[in-house]
Amino acid sequence: MPKMMLLVIDSFGIGAMDDCAAYIPSDCNANTYKHIREAKQCELDIPKMYEMGLGTLVDGRPVPENAYGYSKLAHHGADTYLGHQEIAGSCPKKSYKRLMKDIHAQLKQALEEKGYKVTYPIDSCPILLVDNAVVVGDNLESEVGNIINVTADFKKMPFNKVKKLGEVIRANVDTTRVIAFGGPYTSIDHILSCVKEKNKGQWGVDTPKAKVYGEGYDVYHMGYGVEINKQFPMIAAKHGLKVYRLGKTADVLHGEGPAEPIVNTTQLLKKVDEAYQKEKNDAAFLVNVQETDLAGHAENVDWYCELLNETDQWLQKFIPKLAEDDILIIMADHGNDPTIGHSNHTREYVPIMVVGKKVKKVNIGMRETMSDVGATFCEFFHLPATAEGVSFLQEIIEE
Repeated sequence: MPKMMLLVIDSFGIGAMDDCAAYIPSDCNANTYKHIREAKQCELDIPKMYEMGLGTLVDGRPVPENAYGYSKLAHHGADTYLGHQEIAGSCPKKSYKRLMKDIHAQLKQALEEKGYKVTYPIDSCPILLVDNAVVVGDNLESEVGNIINVTADFKKMPFNKVKKLGEVIRANVDTTRVIAFGGPYTSIDHILSCVKEKNKGQWGVDTPKAKVYGEGYDVYHMGYGVEINKQFPMIAAKHGLKVYRLGKTADVLHGEGPAEPIVNTTQLLKKVDEAYQKEKNDAAFLVNVQETDLAGHAENVDWYCELLNETDQWLQKFIPKLAEDDILIIMADHGNDPTIGHSNHTREYVPIMVVGKKVKKVNIGMRETMSDVGATFCEFFHLPATAEGVSFLQEIIEE
């Protein structure tokens, strides 16, 4: 039975987009792949990806024997969550930067209208304490003003209720994301003790210090203007198609079916191989190699290089295992150039490489949106179309 897999090498961009100056002018020279290659030279050893299209896209090498191309980011900025919503077939709306210092009053009123008890737990600080269980504040890890965090003590408020609280906040703010999350092995008092001002006017919880991560941790991402029910994973769930979400996709894509947010690349790729070989029915696999993005955030070129080498070695062994009708799409979701001088994502074009026994030698060109991938998945499995995107299935399959 046919299977289709998406492998996202998180943050593996191939050069700054033409509109980069309108977002982050200092990133107009970003090129994650090329700069890692320049820094590591012969230590970067990824012959499979190079021959599948990277060499053609970046160095003008001969056309590969498979389908290949690249894509713009249609969402504004460069974001893993928003990028995956776009890939899945629903391009998020333009969002706006907001800080709690500017929106706390309207959020407090909206929450109180829904029956929540809302207080200011710290004098002269704009964060909100909801039902003595959840802190609403600025996200301190992303670009300033992009995300509102809803940080919970699950002993005080269970995750299903934290999600509903997050949805109320989502309906009343136009930031890129609202993230509702928490864990059972922290306390609201400890969470409050980790509130700090990172940049002037930016107040939130230092979440690693707050000990919300680890066993029992759960998270729910909510993008601005995202049509979840018109994305490939949700369309598939509605029509009974099994979809595996492995790696970061388990956190950032909504859906049903097996979901394991494995971070370690070795463990993740081993799990993907095992699940793929075991699955005998029609199924989709949505996989994200997250550690490459973590290496970019850490500005660690050596680590990023090692992860790319490991992924390429895995591909060399995995691709021959594809069955007659199977298709594998390899791509990225944005850039994260570890040599650029900061630890944030970079707005870059992303490569698309498609392999399979029935995939022909063809250049699918520059795609206007990564949603074309979600649309292609839907056509492959004969499902209704995604909210956005143009399928390239007919371009890549031999007659």
